[in-house]
Amino acid sequence: MEKLIKDARDIVGLTLTNSQVSALQVLEQELIDWNSRFNLTAIRDVEGIRTKHFLDSLTIHLALNSQAMPTSIIDVGTGAGFPGLPLKILLPRIKLTLVESVHKKAHFCEHMVERLGLKDVLVLAERAEDVGRMVNQRQAYDLAVARAVAPMAVLVEYLLPLVKLGGVVVMQKGESAHAEAQAAARAIEILGGRLKQIIPVLLPGVVEERFLVVLDKVAMTTQEYPRKAGTPSKHPLG
Repeated sequence: MEKLIKDARDIVGLTLTNSQVSALQVLEQELIDWNSRFNLTAIRDVEGIRTKHFLDSLTIHLALNSQAMPTSIIDVGTGAGFPGLPLKILLPRIKLTLVESVHKKAHFCEHMVERLGLKDVLVLAERAEDVGRMVNQRQAYDLAVARAVAPMAVLVEYLLPLVKLGGVVVMQKGESAHAEAQAAARAIEILGGRLKQIIPVLLPGVVEERFLVVLDKVAMTTQEYPRKAGTPSKHPLG
């Protein structure tokens, strides 16, 4: 864990506390154990978990305003809880919702919430489009995050309807980030977003380029979005 502590400090500017490191160690052990029985994630080695799951999740902090940190975060397509669970460990006072339609992965997230004694965490085993149409979820969050869940023109229809006016969307993307942002420009505008910045992220030992694509929510999303489950992926806006 010493390398992760150093990388978090050098790359993200974070000083992890002993309790945060302990929580990440528990998460790591449980992930390895569950992965031996269920296919939760393709990343199974300790080094990969620490860099490609933990550190990668913590890089979201690079996109946050230290003067106005989010109090509520929704993580769409969280899988085994990334980036949401490390963000909750980092920011224990936030209200966190994890959205994962694959039930075995959602069950792992529920297990980790209980195992770590996390408060104010909701796990929804639902499709993102369905969550975006729920009255108590729609335009309810300061921050919506997602890793490489879908092409950006599709992903923004999952995320922007969940964010409050004045809130932020952060999408973790690979080398196609700039091209995807350009292709998704019309969808972002239709859904009430505006591209703020694209932040390059360097992960040690990871050859692939990584970027944080950051959107501001500048207008309310109209009631017609998100469209019914499956439609955004079949017919992306734009």
